[in-house]
Amino acid sequence: MSALKLPRTLRLDASDTFVFANPAEPGEWAVTGSFLFWDRDLDALDGKARVAFRSGFVGVTSLGFATLVVVSEATEIERDAAVEDLARHIQERLGAPDRATARLAAREEVDFAASLCNLPLGSVVAMHRTTRNGEIAEDFRTLNRRDSGSPGADRLHAHARAFHIVETDEAEPEERADLIGLARNRPGA
Repeated sequence: MSALKLPRTLRLDASDTFVFANPAEPGEWAVTGSFLFWDRDLDALDGKARVAFRSGFVGVTSLGFATLVVVSEATEIERDAAVEDLARHIQERLGAPDRATARLAAREEVDFAASLCNLPLGSVVAMHRTTRNGEIAEDFRTLNRRDSGSPGADRLHAHARAFHIVETDEAEPEERADLIGLARNRPGA
């Protein structure tokens, strides 16, 4: 019998705290979270809501979003706790009529998330969510680390991050643009 595996939210840098209005905490059990968008006008999503739709897994404790998850070993007790956390949100925040109905929906979400973990422990998974023919579609990809002995691995490691975020205590001056003034002063206006 194989070990139970579930996805956990993974935060490699601070980017999730910038791109999502409600970022998941690192290490939460996660589900895909497409159910959060079923009754939304997807064409009207913008900014952080659009990013959450396109790439956000959902942490079951916070109902926050994470760009990446990592395949992790779980116990039956941890899986049951994840179902209960998600069921509470489904009932209290999303309006399920009772806990039994919420628990059934949560169990389906957690079971689907577990089905994505047919990968080695430690595998990192990203998602891209779109609409196809009026339906929400999810595509998943596994992000693999190159073996340190492979050609180009040093070069890959040196450029492993697309961004390097530096937090400071110094307040930066706020940039402002007077768009109305610019429009009034443009030639031909």
